Amino acid sequence: MTDLFAARAQMALSLGFHMIFAAVGMAMPIMMLLAEGHWLRTGDPAALRLANTWAKVTAVLFAIGAISGTALAFELGLLWPRFMAFSGPLIGLAFALEGYAFFIEAIFLGLYLYDWTRLRPLAHWLCGWPVALSGAASGILVVSADAWMQSPVGFALGLDGRLADVDPLAALFNPAWGLMAFHSTLATHQAVGFAAAGVYAWALLRDRRPERAAYNRLALTIALLLATPAAVAQPVLGDLLARRLVDAQPAKLAALEGQFATERGAPLRIGGWPDPEARQTRGAIEVPKALSLLATHDPNGQIVGLAAFPRDEWPEPRVVHPAFQIMVGAGFATLGVALWYWWAWWRARGRGGDWASHRRLLRALTIGSPLGFVALEAGWVVTEVGRQPWTIYGLMRTRDAVTVVQGVWISLAGFTALYLALGVAVVLLLRRMAATSSADAQLAEEATPDAGG
Repeated sequence: MTDLFAARAQMALSLGFHMIFAAVGMAMPIMMLLAEGHWLRTGDPAALRLANTWAKVTAVLFAIGAISGTALAFELGLLWPRFMAFSGPLIGLAFALEGYAFFIEAIFLGLYLYDWTRLRPLAHWLCGWPVALSGAASGILVVSADAWMQSPVGFALGLDGRLADVDPLAALFNPAWGLMAFHSTLATHQAVGFAAAGVYAWALLRDRRPERAAYNRLALTIALLLATPAAVAQPVLGDLLARRLVDAQPAKLAALEGQFATERGAPLRIGGWPDPEARQTRGAIEVPKALSLLATHDPNGQIVGLAAFPRDEWPEPRVVHPAFQIMVGAGFATLGVALWYWWAWWRARGRGGDWASHRRLLRALTIGSPLGFVALEAGWVVTEVGRQPWTIYGLMRTRDAVTVVQGVWISLAGFTALYLALGVAVVLLLRRMAATSSADAQLAEEATPDAGG
């Protein structure tokens, strides 16, 4: 194992792990606010209980995310010192602002959790808004740094190769940031919303008692209120991002589409396995001229293939193309299940039925619950591996950014152990919270006088 491979593997592991908690920090507070807002409007005790439960989940995963995020900060300096030395003056502003957002989120999450009875209900609900807004801001600001790596601006290079005329604001508001931030933020809503919907769909399948069913139905509906708009918008944003790649990162577009030859009227490939040696994608279903139409709005538009670039500047198509296919497939699968749910909900409302009696729908929601996170992780593989072999696109190769210190595999082993321990801790904490919540609900049901008594 080379030190470069170990360093890349460690960053991939760290980012993939941290992304789960970052997603929860961006999306779960919105669900929490929707639940408490419903309670304020209707007085529904199930909504209040939901808000309380989701606030506790947010707090636990916020703490774990803070640990993994701190580990990532150390890794950037330890594994990629030459990258940080060069880019620090440009992306440092994004990380500094993210630090402020993190502290605002921590402060108001503490206020929100402090005591639901010591604040007026409306004041308590308003304390949740900074949690949601700063959580979103943290993710969006970090995406700015990654977007700058895809589209580096805000500087000039001196004759000695060092930075000159540094403009941190131009780097912060780089050309790739807007679409990437919007796309990634909605991806967190999609991932967390569908994961939560699956949990409560499973609960509805297992327990049909009216008291529990009302709680689980409300939770599932709120989760899909968050996830469905994101699932609807993602294909549009994905198309805009792909069209940007035509000029900004043509090699990435060619890799994710399995396009080896420069071609007019290029087909869209569904599935298949890229073969770099034969320079073709085997076994794909090809839709004639569809790639050119989607990418250039011209069915005869030209798509630059990988063969137009030096071989050592190719992103790895055997990673990028399958990851892209997984992302798109998982995204459309969640969209289909969401539309099925809202169709069933609309029909039940109009006919006085019960959408929760559709067991096939509940099973589909349960089975599809991880697909949002699958799409999220696969999308970041496309983004990061598709940028290779560059750490800073067109400017600094990954092999030139890595540390010269030997034995990176030791660090990889240590961080792997850390993330395994954190993962086990999260599972145990969430299981204990679920058991406590069920016990509290059981006590509440037993304490409620029987209507016929």
